[in-house]
Amino acid sequence: MKEVVMPQSRAAPPGAGLSIQGISKSFGGLRAVENCSFDIAGGSITGLIGPNGAGKTTLFSIVTGFLFADSGRIILDGADVTRLAPHELFHRGLVRTFQIPHEFSKLSVLENLMVVPARQPGENPITAWFNPHAVREREEQVFEEARNTLAFLGLEKVRDLPAGNLSGGQRKLIELGRAMMSGAGTVLLDEPGAGVNPTLLTELGQMIVRLNRERGTTFCIIEHNMDLITSLCDTVIVMSSGSVLTQGCMSDIKKDDRVLAAYLGSSDAGALQ
Repeated sequence: MKEVVMPQSRAAPPGAGLSIQGISKSFGGLRAVENCSFDIAGGSITGLIGPNGAGKTTLFSIVTGFLFADSGRIILDGADVTRLAPHELFHRGLVRTFQIPHEFSKLSVLENLMVVPARQPGENPITAWFNPHAVREREEQVFEEARNTLAFLGLEKVRDLPAGNLSGGQRKLIELGRAMMSGAGTVLLDEPGAGVNPTLLTELGQMIVRLNRERGTTFCIIEHNMDLITSLCDTVIVMSSGSVLTQGCMSDIKKDDRVLAAYLGSSDAGALQ
């Protein structure tokens, strides 16, 4: 993997992190998340697993402001962010990716990264008109950050292609790249390994580890590939029926009869094998 200069993140100071406190969410008569509580230490890589329908993605949507909880609190680096919108959380350094990548399909790969940094001078018509030098200077900085990010991701050769033309695995890399360009200190990854070939998946895992070690980025990862979770995460949280069933290291979780029972009969029944 190439050595490149990466954009600086707003990594959380030691002891900070993300705290989920008693979150509940219902859709009509369906209780999707129920009194769910756990903590993610700042600077850690934490896995979030469980059978389909356990409430994992709904919880991610609540944490990142796409849904509001019926009850409970979300604390980010010591501040209550329970009812903040996604763009407000973005400015506080919390972002997410999706199971299905949400790239701008008609923009180039490079452009998909360059639109991410906030408060670019060119977004203000007055600044663009009266201070074009500041606009050009910032655009050059963003271009260099995007170019370095693409080098880190191994996507230099496709940088000018429409993002929608790329494979599913490459589009997952674009999502990770956009998280990098945001400078976020906390990133929630929703099934980054889904649809990714084994070679690219190994490289993706290495990138996550490097971002964690070199930038201090905090990751929480929903994933059904237990090999990836085992290789990346020190702490694994298991959800079932909208609540936390247990948490700990993967070796202990694999031996937990409650976890095995939660997976039995589901499409994920063999996931822990």
